[in-house]
Amino acid sequence: MFRGDWGEEQKSDRSFVTEADRAAEAAMRAIIEADRPDDGIIGEEYGTRNEGAGRQWVLDPIDGTTSFIAGRPIFGTLIALMQDGFPVLGIIDQPIAKERWAGRTGEGTTFNGKPVRSAACRELANAVLATTTPHQFSDQEADHFMGLAKAVAERKIIYGGDCYNYGLVASGYVDVVCEAGLKLHDFAALAPVVEGAGGIMCDWAGEPLHAESNGNALAIGDPARLEDVLEAMNLT
Repeated sequence: MFRGDWGEEQKSDRSFVTEADRAAEAAMRAIIEADRPDDGIIGEEYGTRNEGAGRQWVLDPIDGTTSFIAGRPIFGTLIALMQDGFPVLGIIDQPIAKERWAGRTGEGTTFNGKPVRSAACRELANAVLATTTPHQFSDQEADHFMGLAKAVAERKIIYGGDCYNYGLVASGYVDVVCEAGLKLHDFAALAPVVEGAGGIMCDWAGEPLHAESNGNALAIGDPARLEDVLEAMNLT
């Protein structure tokens, strides 16, 4: 359906959904329901199944629907497996470029089947910083983000990208991603990918992400820069 003809509509949270979102999630759910009928499913478009299951598949059929609508091939399909509320497996799949990052707890992250590592970052002033959109921040959150933006090189700030930015952290091209207001289906798949590549993914308090996290997230390729990031955001 990419760059094709399809219908779209705006949901109650003002985000957009297309026929492609719904069709992709339906296809994934059908596979899981057939092969893992006792597992739970948490999907962006079709809700929760087997809510009390210890193993939960978290699905975001198109993370970056706006990019999909605009014909930009930087959206992705996110698939996560959570065990008792913590993500243990994550996949970021960009179907147009045929790029796939996969990470699993205790094992390294791969990009199209080959191991990748996040980059070392000696100082925050040289970091590449990314965020999807500043409109996602409240006024107070925007102040924290601007503190971080002022600490990095002015010409190394990227806007837009959604889940694709996190794959670039895992591959060593982006150093820091800062987001607010994410939902579980937005971030569950990202943590195993970033962490399996040697990075860290956490909330704005520096705590690991889990099913009850508030959606304010940081991905940092070099864990040694975590305290620098939190200090720049005036969160310490």
